Amino acid sequence: MTRLYGNILTERGWQHGHLLFDGERIVGIDASPADPAGNDDPYLLPGFIDLHVHGGDGADVMDGAEALARVARKHAGHGTTALLATTVCADDALLRALLPQLGNVCRQRPVGAAEVLGIHLEGPYVSPHSLGALPDETRAATLAEVDRYRALAPVRVITLAPEIPGHDTLIGELVQRGIRVQLGHGQGSYEAAVAALAQGAAGFTHLFNAMSPLHHRAPGMVGAALAHAEFSELIPDLIHVHPGAMRAALRAIPRLYCVTDATSLAGLPDGQYGDGPRAVHKCLGGVRLADGRLAGSALTMDQALRNLVGIGLTLAGASACLSRNPADYLGLSERGRLAVDAVADVVQFDRALCLRGVWVAGEAVTPVAKGAPAG
Repeated sequence: MTRLYGNILTERGWQHGHLLFDGERIVGIDASPADPAGNDDPYLLPGFIDLHVHGGDGADVMDGAEALARVARKHAGHGTTALLATTVCADDALLRALLPQLGNVCRQRPVGAAEVLGIHLEGPYVSPHSLGALPDETRAATLAEVDRYRALAPVRVITLAPEIPGHDTLIGELVQRGIRVQLGHGQGSYEAAVAALAQGAAGFTHLFNAMSPLHHRAPGMVGAALAHAEFSELIPDLIHVHPGAMRAALRAIPRLYCVTDATSLAGLPDGQYGDGPRAVHKCLGGVRLADGRLAGSALTMDQALRNLVGIGLTLAGASACLSRNPADYLGLSERGRLAVDAVADVVQFDRALCLRGVWVAGEAVTPVAKGAPAG
């Protein structure tokens, strides 16, 4: 039996006392209502759930099982207790070779690592005109191809550009298969995005980035998200999106959730990595190509929490964006919350919001993160 003492963020609000878990499940909360600002005890929050992760610690999801295990361990040390392994655009042969390897990690969590809940196919079903830093290896989605991939690994999320012919009629079929369809990496109109939502699309991939922007006479995909979405991703590294735009999205989208979009450079020192046209540069928390384009991020979820608090969210509100909302998006009622019978995914922060403890399904993981609140 593990007993953790502190200010516990439960579904009914802050409770002060002990959180108890035995094995993989929370078995009790021995606590009473309390004001978390009224004492110096640590905060106990639900573990973070990151639905958009490409890499970390020098490893990339596209390099297979060993790399994914390394990525999952790195992010666990920063408070991520569950994640989606996110692929980039690639040809069919590469994905068919890669997905069984990733599927093996999904089926058996490595020791000391975050749970890999499944796969997020960010590519290849996106627009060649809105690649961002994705490889130029795009194509229209087909149900047959997606079904082949689903047989190799648990595909949980797919990003689609809504303007690509055939995608509008495909969305309903994907939803019936239990896949969350997100709109992103496209230049679709407001009307195309709203029609895709009506077909069953559920969210937007890294809102504001690599999609048609909001203009008052052409609202674009961003306008559709702000006007109609219940869920959407957002990268809160304070580089991809201005804090003012972040606050607008948080006000407009009821269950917005935050992701890192972390690349292999997460956790590495600043510098240039690689050579030639695909060389990337990490500097001041950002990851860019030689031409200045953003190329994913180096964000970790503990820093995301500090950034959200730094722009004015309460600690409870920031936690919801990093745990409960992404869990609800995937329909995971036993994750993203501290409650009896929930999975014992827990993070502990001190009063300066430095990460001091991580438990993944009850297993203690050594935190590697330090830091202070942003702003």
